[in-house]
Amino acid sequence: ASLSVGMTTTQAMRRVVLPQATRVALPSLMNYFIDMIKSTSLAFTLGVAEIMAKAQMEASSSFRFFEAFLAVALIYWGVVVILTRVQTWAEARLNKAYVR
Repeated sequence: ASLSVGMTTTQAMRRVVLPQATRVALPSLMNYFIDMIKSTSLAFTLGVAEIMAKAQMEASSSFRFFEAFLAVALIYWGVVVILTRVQTWAEARLNKAYVR
């Protein structure tokens, strides 16, 4: 339909197809990002040094395991809460045109 009213293919993609696709794909995409963040601690088992590895190294040198892992848990929780809020805001903004 957009091509029949004189839009180029690029304009049709940018103004018609991508807004609809973004609205549909955003929830799954954001859930995937949140799941990736939650799963990064699994990378430690493969030898990738990340926040859990740094916490374990710090805790083993200071013998403060509880504090180190509590800090890591709070960091993960904070990142997930922020991403969840961004997802909620983006979904509400994209769905605003479709809600009566």
